[in-house]
Amino acid sequence: MHVPTGLPWGLILSALILWSLLAWASLFIPKAPRIAPLIFPLGALGALCVAAAGLLALHGPPVTMVSPLGLPGLPFHGRLDALSGLFLALFGLTTVAISLDLTGYRAREHYPVAARIGVQYHILLMSLTLVFVAADAYSFLIAWEAMALSSYLLVVTDHRTSAARRAGFLYLLIEHVGALAILAAFAILIAQAPAGPQLAYTFAALHTANPGPAVAGLVFVLAFLGFGAKAGLVPLHVWLPQAHPVAPSPISALLSSVLLKVGIYGLLRVAFVVLPTPAPWWGLTVLTVGLVTALLGALSSAVQSDMKRLLAYSSVENIGLITAAIGLALLFSAYGLKALAALALIAALYHCLNHAFFKGLLFLGTGSVLHATGERNLGRLGGLIHRMPQTALLMLIGTLAIAGVPPLNGFVSEWLTLQAFLKAAALPRPYLAMGIPLGAALTALVAGLAGYVMVKFYGIVFLGRPRETRLTHAVEAGPFERAGLGLLALLCIVLGLWPAGIIALLRPAARLLIGTDAPVTVSYAGARVGVAHAGYAPAVLWLAFGVIALATVLVLRKRSPRPARRAAVWNCGHPVVGARMQDTAEGFGQPIRRIFTAFLAARHRQPAPDDLAPRYGSVVEDRFWTDLYRPAARGFETIFAWTAALGPRRIAVSLFCVLMTLIVLLALAP
Repeated sequence: MHVPTGLPWGLILSALILWSLLAWASLFIPKAPRIAPLIFPLGALGALCVAAAGLLALHGPPVTMVSPLGLPGLPFHGRLDALSGLFLALFGLTTVAISLDLTGYRAREHYPVAARIGVQYHILLMSLTLVFVAADAYSFLIAWEAMALSSYLLVVTDHRTSAARRAGFLYLLIEHVGALAILAAFAILIAQAPAGPQLAYTFAALHTANPGPAVAGLVFVLAFLGFGAKAGLVPLHVWLPQAHPVAPSPISALLSSVLLKVGIYGLLRVAFVVLPTPAPWWGLTVLTVGLVTALLGALSSAVQSDMKRLLAYSSVENIGLITAAIGLALLFSAYGLKALAALALIAALYHCLNHAFFKGLLFLGTGSVLHATGERNLGRLGGLIHRMPQTALLMLIGTLAIAGVPPLNGFVSEWLTLQAFLKAAALPRPYLAMGIPLGAALTALVAGLAGYVMVKFYGIVFLGRPRETRLTHAVEAGPFERAGLGLLALLCIVLGLWPAGIIALLRPAARLLIGTDAPVTVSYAGARVGVAHAGYAPAVLWLAFGVIALATVLVLRKRSPRPARRAAVWNCGHPVVGARMQDTAEGFGQPIRRIFTAFLAARHRQPAPDDLAPRYGSVVEDRFWTDLYRPAARGFETIFAWTAALGPRRIAVSLFCVLMTLIVLLALAP
């Protein structure tokens, strides 16, 4: 055993100790309400320490430690390297904003609810930190299980509702299916490791296992299944649209911004660091699943009328784009194209940061809207820009960022991903060189659908007129909520305006995964490509926008010297313009629903003929849920019912089953 030294480890241990004390102190909130206002701001301080440790580890040498915790002969191992440092920085910065938002959220809840959230939230933060620094399969799985249970308890915070209980059960079920797959993957590798039994479970020993192609492929499939369940990849994504609407909005922000990235982190760690050089079919598998996930998420998001379900499917879309970039990196790495693999990896890592920040911003802003109006349904919102102007401004930054509008951060990572697709001509297989660039067209389609969804989301919520009279009583979000939104909005702007610096921060992580540095330029098939050529110049872009805007103003003033006239807007002949004349969420998504009807399961709600105030609506369900999970659940219910019928009341049948089992076992015995 050796105790960790250095500033990064000191910051991490300080955060873990602080969070453990805060979890313990949260138990006393109902009896000592004065400590409640301090819980979550101090939690933000711990998150800031973790973010600082991650940034320091990005460019520092890897540092390992052995903890006395664990079983005799099976201690916990920890490691801080560029990859764990990057995800710790992502986790810490996002959690600072979420903790600030929870400070305001706590003030609106009863003290018992605030106490439960305080305990479970800080335990979740501790387990997430331990997942990112774990350096052996034993400590990784222990932290993974703690993360799963604490996040489950947060999802079912409102456990009195049946929807919350159903969503929590589904989340926990898929979570444990993934955990079993990860456990099986680690068990197979441990059996192949040449080290002694006391060291075979460390990631360093698993890296030296050197399994054959068939065993390595099996381990990869199991790991991809396990981490894909956590990340929300198709078809294991169904828990996201169920869990997000019922969880508190700050917890939804944490689920989408950080917990989904844990699956991405695990996939990167196992596929690039633990396993040997990937086979080409690994990359093709990951790429295909990623593109299908991105398209399904974008289509499903476009037809939703619930704010949080819309954002949940948007997370599915963005995770699909990240996974597709990882698939490209695996494919390039399999053929020895290290520079292009590094480019694809940097695109994936950049989008991990981007998604954490703009999706956290959107979920926290949605929570503020939900608190101010009591509504999640887009059909009952509208005109909130007049009641919540600061929240609307910060949310506008998030919607533009997620829509990929330059010069915000979403554009940078999508631009990097598109360039990685277009460089597939360097692959030695003609069918790959011809087929992979078609993924760029699908990526562009997904990006266009994302912009469409965000126009719908922001326009219906904040623009136009209020669709309900009680919206006129909505109030602006509190100072702590606005502080969290402002931090994430600032990060979206910084990542968009400073791509060269962010890419420099990401290069050590790409070097760790690929095994070599990403060169500035490299020649492939006569074309010079590289990370330096994969960005863009935001200053030049801003200058161009400014010149175009200034020229437009000057031209219009020269042509129209007279002052502008103001007149009433033509209202199509109606005497009164009301909120019901505005486009609804269902109407906005109708073109997508009709064009892609084969991919969506829609049910329409028609009013009665004599209804004096008719309201039309539609409910779009996930086709994987209706065609795969629901029939499977009914099949299991039938099997269990048939098994229950063979109970003690039919002793003869039970004895016959026991006898047949013994006969089969005796027949199979050697």
